[in-house]
Amino acid sequence: MSISAVIVDDEQLARDELAYLLNEVGVDVVAQGKNGVEAVNLIKDLSPDLVFLDVQMPGLDGFGVIKKLLDRKVSMPQIVFATAFDQYAVKAFEVNAVDYLLKPFDKNRVALAVERARKKLESSASSSDQIGTLVKMLEQQQRPQAAKVLLKSVGRMFLVDQKDICYASIEDGIITVVATNMEGQSNCRTLEELLDSLDPNVFWRAHRSYLVNINRIKEVVPWFKSSYQIRMDDKKQAEIPVSRAQTKRLRELFNL
Repeated sequence: MSISAVIVDDEQLARDELAYLLNEVGVDVVAQGKNGVEAVNLIKDLSPDLVFLDVQMPGLDGFGVIKKLLDRKVSMPQIVFATAFDQYAVKAFEVNAVDYLLKPFDKNRVALAVERARKKLESSASSSDQIGTLVKMLEQQQRPQAAKVLLKSVGRMFLVDQKDICYASIEDGIITVVATNMEGQSNCRTLEELLDSLDPNVFWRAHRSYLVNINRIKEVVPWFKSSYQIRMDDKKQAEIPVSRAQTKRLRELFNL
């Protein structure tokens, strides 16, 4: 079946890249928008089968777009979130109505997202009901976070203030949390799970294996091929890599 799609992203280059990849897999891109308001209007007017929606945009963000569509009782297309910020890849994206793409886009991953959307379109599942479930999950995640985090160290369990945490890393399924005055292990199974318990305005997923407190970054170190590392203010002054996908976020944080 032929699939019509709308792309919404505040970056022209990202829209062009995604449009090219979608054309390669036979998707008809009927329109592009650069902000959340345009997204709502395009979806309402064109009723596309599929929308690739950037999460973080000026004004009305991607989640706000979905809530506004639901409030207006607009027939919901299949939604694929597309963003450079992997801290949004939370459990909510396990809802079957949507997929999640991380920038820079990968051709095979885009093709997989389209195939998932195609299967949803061919089924009788209610996209609005599933998207509504997603929104409820997102709202739950926006509730106040716990002020302290439980860490295990030398056979004891300590409660550490979030503000004192410098960074967390994962290796072989074990999460190590480094704070200003101690180091310990978290009971969480993934960094995503740990991030759910932390303040999303302070903690940032700088790399697939690292979660950092942006208030504890001491230095930004230029690295190879326009990449960066960040030096933390823990006792060892750990140097943490910044993934390609998160370089833009780093530049925004510190006006690089």
